[in-house]
Amino acid sequence: MKFVIQRVTEASVTVDRKIIGQIGEGFFVLIGVCDTDTKEIADKMIKKLLGLRIFADEEGKTNLDIASVGGDLLLVSQFTLYANCKKGNRPSFVRSGSPEHAEELYDYIVEQCKLLGSADGKNIKVETGSFGADMSCALVNDGPFTIDLDSDEL
Repeated sequence: MKFVIQRVTEASVTVDRKIIGQIGEGFFVLIGVCDTDTKEIADKMIKKLLGLRIFADEEGKTNLDIASVGGDLLLVSQFTLYANCKKGNRPSFVRSGSPEHAEELYDYIVEQCKLLGSADGKNIKVETGSFGADMSCALVNDGPFTIDLDSDEL
């Protein structure tokens, strides 16, 4: 499983010229799933995502997590994170998870983020893209700060 996490001041996802997901300060997260991924792997990735301390504290040090700053999440499925470009110039996506498996895990990640984002008095708003849709994403990367999180490296 792969997450590309961008710290943003704002982000949105549009489908058919209509904004379907929009956040202020927080994380814009692209989520890639392969067929060997499980809910247990998703749980590890979610824990890492919500625990990342990459927001500035009062001294300007990256010491705060998303809940500490009242940040939001915008979660977007992205099968192209598993693109293989070794042969030729046209990427292969055979390592991407089947649509059914990927959608099941994507939905699980969204629900877990909503659940954990509201636990213990946290107030993390969770917005999403639309699985399988042709989406336009807009964001302002803060920093810029981007983290590539790969379950194979956790």
